[in-house]
Amino acid sequence: MSLILSAADRALARLDGAALTLPNPELFVYAFMRQEAALSSQIEGTQASLEDLFEYEAVPEAAGAGSDVTEIINYIQAMNWGLDEINRLPLSKRLVRGLHERLLATGRGAARNPGNFRQGQNHIGTIGCSIEEATFVPPSVQLMHPALDNWEKYLHQRELPILVRCAIIHAQFETIHPFWDGNGRVGRMIITLKLCEEGILERPLLYLSLYFKQYRQEYYDRLQSVRDNGDWEGWIKFFLTGVRLTCKAALASARQITLLREELILKAQASSRSSNPARLTDALFRHPYITIPQAAKILDTTAQGGSNVVSNLVEIGILKETYKSGRMRVFAFRPYLDLLHQTSGDLSSSIGREDALRKPIGTEVSTPR
Repeated sequence: MSLILSAADRALARLDGAALTLPNPELFVYAFMRQEAALSSQIEGTQASLEDLFEYEAVPEAAGAGSDVTEIINYIQAMNWGLDEINRLPLSKRLVRGLHERLLATGRGAARNPGNFRQGQNHIGTIGCSIEEATFVPPSVQLMHPALDNWEKYLHQRELPILVRCAIIHAQFETIHPFWDGNGRVGRMIITLKLCEEGILERPLLYLSLYFKQYRQEYYDRLQSVRDNGDWEGWIKFFLTGVRLTCKAALASARQITLLREELILKAQASSRSSNPARLTDALFRHPYITIPQAAKILDTTAQGGSNVVSNLVEIGILKETYKSGRMRVFAFRPYLDLLHQTSGDLSSSIGREDALRKPIGTEVSTPR
């Protein structure tokens, strides 16, 4: 266990330290939080993608009524609220209810009592299964409230290493399952919020949804083994391995984004004597979908000036026109979007396949306890 913990600690420290040396660290917060929002929502059945999110942020009317993308937007708003709130309110039942209220503010979960703990029995299993067919039945309401009180008390204990506590806190929350809907998404938010609350992360750069999604069955099996057999060691090893791999993947992704940014800004600079193509290219890392009026606003120029710069970037392959909606033309920052697609689909795409292919948990080397 100690070797796995040390490796996870080192990887987390490297990721946090890199945020101090990478240019524009907020750029990576922007990208990683949106990746996490999309992936965490997809685990729960949301169909919208990361690219759908970027398109919505540029052209909200493109999503249409009832789009799943609103669930991803809710996730980002809830996470940003939580990051701001932990400066005033410690992680607690109250804060968790606030996260839940914002997460389910609109969309499919809006009718599932946002911001309030459940008042009846729920169960986990295949869609439409009865409680008798469920793979797991969380505590009854009578047992849930004392369990939540104990969970809240444990949030403030610091006897164990922080990553071990995060593993325990997440597993306990998922077992209590205190809401009718949104438990998984809130439970994953709590991991990052706890690391930020204790100052382990200066910026919210660690998100585990890609790891949990890629090893989804083992994730469920490890949690269930804790409930059935008390196998905390197996779960904690699985969790720590995820931290190590995710940190390495995040750091590799940040480097890839940095290199892409440098390459494309140089390409844009070489394409014109004006600084505007390079300026807009830099802005595209926060606006991967863009319209000509938006480009003109970013550059503080006329509509024609914005159109000229966009046309320039289309010519050199930085932007690609995706569609027209009436008189509005929408352009996509394909080199960046393609990189994000690659890094959000498989951990091995960022850190190398050999390193990402995990050995079975039981084969990890550990020191005697």
